[in-house]
Amino acid sequence: MPLTPESKLTITTTLREALNTCCPPMVKVKESADGMEIIGNKPVPYGYKKEIIPGMFFASFIARKDMVSFYLFALYGHPDEFKSIAPTAMKCLKGKTCFNFKKPEQVIKKEIDALLKMGMQVWKEQGYMK
Repeated sequence: MPLTPESKLTITTTLREALNTCCPPMVKVKESADGMEIIGNKPVPYGYKKEIIPGMFFASFIARKDMVSFYLFALYGHPDEFKSIAPTAMKCLKGKTCFNFKKPEQVIKKEIDALLKMGMQVWKEQGYMK
């Protein structure tokens, strides 16, 4: 069942507001009506060649036809730490770092803010942020 335009707007607005609170220190690299992407604020080596990239991918969202996908890369490798702070959002976790939201009531601002705050702590510990 496709997402109604009103529901899509509600979800994307909540996610956009939450991601904007991370900038700065995070850096916004892409933004459109249907999505947004932010990265860490420190150049880091990446890949097998260890090429320096401007910042490690942190989070993004993209509105699709039947859902809004929210990616939080800090979740990768630390799923147990995040489960307790966002039980409603974790029910929408598909795979390791992707949340697929199909209803506005699945996106609780308090939980998203807590996920991003913990994610920023992980990014600092990993050396992806100044």
